[in-house]
Amino acid sequence: MRIGLLTEGGYPYVSGDARLWCDRLVHGLAQHEFDVYALSRSQHQEDEGWIPLPPNVRRVRTAPLWTAEDDEVVLGRRARRRFTDCFGELAAVLCGASGSASSTGRPGSAPTSEADRFANALYGLAELARDEGGLVGALRSETAVRTLERACRAPGAHRSAREARVPALLAVAAHLERTLRPLSLDWYEDAGLGAVDLCHAASGGTAALSGLLARHFTGVPLMVTEYGVRLRTHYLSAPDAPPAVRSLLAAFHGRLAAEAYGRAEVVTAGNTHARRWQERCGADRDKLRTVYPGMNARPFAEVGESPYGADPATLVWVGRVEPAKDLVSLLHAFAEIRKREPKARLRIVGAPAGPEGAAYLGHCRTLAAQLFPDEAEGPHTAGDNPVSFEEVGGPELPAAADAYASGAVTVLSSVVEGFPLSLVEAMLCGRATVSTDVGAVVEVIGGTGLVVPPRNPRALAEACVALLRDPERRARLGAAARARALELFTVEQNIEAFHGIYLEIVSRAPVRRVLDGAGDPLPFAVPAEAHVPVRWSAASPPLARGASGWPGGKPVRATTSVHAPEAAR
Repeated sequence: MRIGLLTEGGYPYVSGDARLWCDRLVHGLAQHEFDVYALSRSQHQEDEGWIPLPPNVRRVRTAPLWTAEDDEVVLGRRARRRFTDCFGELAAVLCGASGSASSTGRPGSAPTSEADRFANALYGLAELARDEGGLVGALRSETAVRTLERACRAPGAHRSAREARVPALLAVAAHLERTLRPLSLDWYEDAGLGAVDLCHAASGGTAALSGLLARHFTGVPLMVTEYGVRLRTHYLSAPDAPPAVRSLLAAFHGRLAAEAYGRAEVVTAGNTHARRWQERCGADRDKLRTVYPGMNARPFAEVGESPYGADPATLVWVGRVEPAKDLVSLLHAFAEIRKREPKARLRIVGAPAGPEGAAYLGHCRTLAAQLFPDEAEGPHTAGDNPVSFEEVGGPELPAAADAYASGAVTVLSSVVEGFPLSLVEAMLCGRATVSTDVGAVVEVIGGTGLVVPPRNPRALAEACVALLRDPERRARLGAAARARALELFTVEQNIEAFHGIYLEIVSRAPVRRVLDGAGDPLPFAVPAEAHVPVRWSAASPPLARGASGWPGGKPVRATTSVHAPEAAR
């Protein structure tokens, strides 16, 4: 197969989202070709360059989302009217206003749904960009802002939209222009994404938008994968924006997500938590699949299989230091633990996530110094704090596996969590875990660890003390956790799942005619058996020696005949 891998701000760049699992997928499916279509988020990301690509990556095409050059095409009167109609309809859907006469259907016919109005407007703008060009300049023009304003003031518009003022309108128009930049790309020709067997969008949002356009123009089937639901991320971002901006952009991203879920052949999520979000946002339950992220188990094999136990009195926390991890509750819980287990120690291993994380780390260090003054075992020994703050890569912890190996129990205290990768790493190391019930934690643990409510230091302390005092229980839970992680969360499982979905999609896709440079059908481009879509009634029994090649000496008849694709007729 030839896969069109669509990414935004990730693979094949050195930094960004979805880089690791995309790289492992491409390396793991070396028998198939990949065409990578990547959208970059910043000049810095492009300057960092790409990671080394395997030979089965046939080509890479990139485009920046952080900037767009105006092609300086001046739209004529008809093209301007076409843009105003399409963009006006798009804005009307976002504002909740009634559509134009052309969008409400013919007299006596059923009115066009909001989803269809959004799709018609979106693809109308894409066709205008392909036929005429000049879409970037049109979206940046005063005409776009005035069209958006008319939609906000139209009858039936939501209250938040009616309250939008000029600064809010300018902010919404600028955001729509950035998000709709893929409409102006030249990726959707027969020699581009039209030449692949299927498009795999590595995220929602603009990456999925590129797949929608490829499906619209060339008929290539689309698959969408989300390990973090992009619509949920948008809801959590920009909390200080004006209500009109939040309302209009939430409507746009919600409609775009619903369109991607509706047009995709298969939608995959990294866990049940994300899957529930997708279903709530309009995804068909029959299209949904859960494909867990694949973790490389080899770096943790030595620790997981080692017969030697860790320090039985040490707790370990591993992750990015940021407020969502709620280390403050963990420190207060550890104060309770020290009252019952005076020899207990806590190792916090992780680097701060940005300036906010650095400030939070400083706050946690100060709190730890206040809660746990340096202690000494005797009058002639130096004092030591039972809480240490460390990072992976130092002389004591050269790798993440060494961090997990240093403690008997791994703790996760987050108040917000998606798929807890650090928890899976601890499970691969055979460690018992105590976690808060957030995100996909319960789904990942599956009964192999203790789970407590978030923001509850007392419950967290009681669970940790229970495991510190029961080494046999720790060993049982650690062994069960490692077995579960090896069964569900490895790279091999992830690659096998995606490969099966690829085959499923391609087997259902219609055979498309492959043309040569002159526009004529290319001989033998599609195997002959692709034109015989039949399903046999049952598997043939093993042949006895000297028996006929057909059961009962007669051919087996197909029970169901599938209509041949148009290209095969």
